[in-house]
Amino acid sequence: MKIVAVEPLGINAEREEEIKAMLKLEGHDFVLFHDRVEELDVLVQRIGDAEMVMVSNIPLPAGVLSCCPKLKFLNVAFTGLDHIDMDFCRERGIKVRNASSYATEAVAELAVALMLDVYRKVSELDGKIRNCGVRGAFLGFELKGKTVGIVGTGAIGLRTAEILKAFGCEVVGWSRTERSEFTDMGFSYVGLDELMASSDIISLHVPLTPETYHLIDERCLSLCKKSAILVNTARGNVVDMDALAAALKAGNLHGAGIDVFEKEPPIPENHPLVSSPNCVLTPHVGYATREAFDSRIGIILDNISKF
Repeated sequence: MKIVAVEPLGINAEREEEIKAMLKLEGHDFVLFHDRVEELDVLVQRIGDAEMVMVSNIPLPAGVLSCCPKLKFLNVAFTGLDHIDMDFCRERGIKVRNASSYATEAVAELAVALMLDVYRKVSELDGKIRNCGVRGAFLGFELKGKTVGIVGTGAIGLRTAEILKAFGCEVVGWSRTERSEFTDMGFSYVGLDELMASSDIISLHVPLTPETYHLIDERCLSLCKKSAILVNTARGNVVDMDALAAALKAGNLHGAGIDVFEKEPPIPENHPLVSSPNCVLTPHVGYATREAFDSRIGIILDNISKF
């Protein structure tokens, strides 16, 4: 079987040779490309006659997949699958597997880091001190005692809630599927409107589906306390970004920490959140830790064996 990784996937040269040798013993050819390219014609060329493709979050629409007649298996080194044309894969019988849970700890920790940055303005104050500034009238907030609403209690939402419990936060949740693990930790489920209205911090952990597209919209944001902050480490289009920017600029929301956008960064210079106050932006790095990447490699190799 010809196996192609269309991007580096965090695999260093030494690990690449190990994987190549291991797969060769099993009768497979392994090709890894060392740069990330999203141009459709280049992706078609790279995949070529491969039967298995390894990819992270590079979009693979039907226009690419239809040009790869030998493709049998998509080994997705990512949690979400919204960048893959799943309808086309089902029609053509292309199997798809993700790397579920590889970045649970990484994303949960970044969610908490964004909360702390918005509350204590770490990024902003770093810039101030480098420009010979002082504290001035700055006064931050503590996580302890705050009510945090977890929207989506899958693995990442659960881990985020667990970390926040250690900080002394009160945690409530809303999820399409309620899990006993959440209530067993002493947390309770509430309606989404109640969560938005009662929470000091709202942390988003739902996948992007037709049902969750702009789940957090203008109406939803209007329910929030003016002192509340929103953190999104899930998917950009779960939030109506224009509505979020408007709420921040009008002072109807205290702040936001955003790691995900409508499209992968770079974002446009005129993106509404760029000019929004008290808004910490990171370039979709929730999953990007050495530990997570090492775990991901193990999962995608296991996916190969199972296939």
